[in-house]
Order: sequence, then structure tokens, then C-alpha cells
Amino acid sequence: MYLEIITPDKKVFAGEVTSAQFPGANGSFEVLDSHAPLISTLDKGRIRVTTNKSQEFFTVDGGVVEVLNNKIIVLAESVIE
Repeated sequence: MYLEIITPDKKVFAGEVTSAQFPGANGSFEVLDSHAPLISTLDKGRIRVTTNKSQEFFTVDGGVVEVLNNKIIVLAESVIE
């Protein structure tokens, strides 16, 4: 599945992933391949991105995530590096 993490300033991540875990406003949740369509707000916290080769972590300061047809788009307020 394809993931994009975007802030108002730049595209932080774009690529194929096997799973992604998000700090949802109502609790943490994970998205896997063929996940049901979903829109959720994000709290401040860490996004864990797993690819075939590695894991990456991005700390976001809130935002929105949309899952549709094996594509995940994260519109983050900011990514803390």
C-alpha cells in the first residue's frame, strides 16, 4: 500500500509500506493492506511506518489521515524532527 505524509511546508514521506500505526484522537490504530476506508483526526504523537526493509518513525503535532483503496494520505500540522 502507498503512504504519503504531507505538511503545509513539504512532503515528508512517500512510498510503499506494509503497515502504518497512527496516534488517533480516540486511540492508536494500525492500517494494514486492504484496510477499510477511513478518515480520522490525529493527536500529537508518533507515526510508525513499516516497509519491507525497515521501520521509520515520524512525530506529528496533530492532523488528519485518510485511508482509501490501499492509499494512505496524512495531512500533518507539522512533523517534529
